[in-house]
Amino acid sequence: MKIVVTPPAFCKSQNLKSKLSSLFPNTIYNEKNDYLSESELIEFLRGADAAIIGRDPVTKATLEALPQLRMISKYGVGLDNLDIPSIKEKGVELAITAGTNKRAVAELTLSFMLGLCHRTFIGAERMKRGEWTREGGRDLSGKTIGIVGCGNVGKEVVHLLKPFGCVILVCDIEDRNEFCRDQGVIPSSFESLIEKSDIVTLHVPLTGLTRDMIDEAILRKMQVSAYLINTSRGPVVNPSTLHKALVSGEISGAALDVFCSEPPDDMEFLQLPNLMVTPHIGGNSVEAVEAMGQAAIDNLAAFFKK
Repeated sequence: MKIVVTPPAFCKSQNLKSKLSSLFPNTIYNEKNDYLSESELIEFLRGADAAIIGRDPVTKATLEALPQLRMISKYGVGLDNLDIPSIKEKGVELAITAGTNKRAVAELTLSFMLGLCHRTFIGAERMKRGEWTREGGRDLSGKTIGIVGCGNVGKEVVHLLKPFGCVILVCDIEDRNEFCRDQGVIPSSFESLIEKSDIVTLHVPLTGLTRDMIDEAILRKMQVSAYLINTSRGPVVNPSTLHKALVSGEISGAALDVFCSEPPDDMEFLQLPNLMVTPHIGGNSVEAVEAMGQAAIDNLAAFFKK
């Protein structure tokens, strides 16, 4: 039986590789240190019975070229790179374990909130240039936080914000009323959340409904003093309109861990002083990598009854 593994972070972990290879000795690991294109993925998966897939594009063409493939074990939780209808049509088993990286993404979100409010990142950059500008920003405590998408990560953000005494508004297409009652947070419409929040943080999957969710009209409705955080998927925010809003002062600042194209190449945008950026590291802490990898291994083991 042949197993292939594509996620670079999994392939760098000797612990995960040892665990997987002990169960499936004929396992091949991606040594490219990057995600694979469609053609590269087809070639890499050729003859494989199962695959651990991260953010590589699994399309209808991919599946048609791989008739032997029986099972995909998803590393991580994002599904926008997978053609789910074609996977079902081809009878390929798809196994996903939700919430495996929720704490890591939520902690990065909290660090963005603190960094934006206290201007820590911009202050650090100025000091490295020899500038001494004492601008301490504002406290996070007591602010109104709008959480768009209250699934695993959004709920974890609520828990992490507890000590800060924030007013927390929650918007989700699912019914989160019971969670809101239990946690003392406030269900809100999207429009009301956008208008009232000091910080808007996005925790939604990439779908037809969420693509370009944050556009020019929405940014205009945010408070001038507000911040925007995106640790979900890049295309949820329209980058050109965010660029304009940051330059014009329509909002005070933003923090992005995800981008429409990764790695991004718009250096003018990336170097804006009121924009904090990280290279899609939200779910990439050591603990998150191990948790996501172990979940992917467990799903393979369960399918093949190892």
